[in-house]
Amino acid sequence: MKIAFYAGSFDPLTNGHLDVLKGCFVLADKVVVAIGLQANKKTLFSFEERVDFITQVGKDLLGADSNRLQVLSFNNLLIEKAREVGASFLIRGLRDGTDLDYEMQMAGMNGIMAPELQTVFLPASVSGRAITSTLVRQIASMGGDVTPFVPSNIAQALHSKFQSVRGE
Repeated sequence: MKIAFYAGSFDPLTNGHLDVLKGCFVLADKVVVAIGLQANKKTLFSFEERVDFITQVGKDLLGADSNRLQVLSFNNLLIEKAREVGASFLIRGLRDGTDLDYEMQMAGMNGIMAPELQTVFLPASVSGRAITSTLVRQIASMGGDVTPFVPSNIAQALHSKFQSVRGE
């Protein structure tokens, strides 16, 4: 069984992440989405909320095959968690050349530490290339419409979260 390991903070999950996730299911029998937990990184959504978002999107994408998706956390080296779950390869999404430069460096380091784990790069679609979680949070915090950038359940959650912050 081929297991893809796709790691990130997913705060929030965007349509760009969704592009990559769709590609994962083409390449692998099972996809492990690993949410990185970093004590020094403040997130907008809790780990549990992010798990719920990803799980729901997985159900929408896969229907009856939703058992092909596993969502978990990690707070150690990505390669350690990937080994622990029996991953066949690591998935990294690319939006542009800046991502490629960074991800090539990471793939090189991971390749030295875990030569059995190949890194597979999946490019974002044209419509997903400009999307970042940071920009989505900024737009939502100012009351902007984020529906072109995130799944509808996440757009609603962002709206609710920032509506309460703005006191609306």
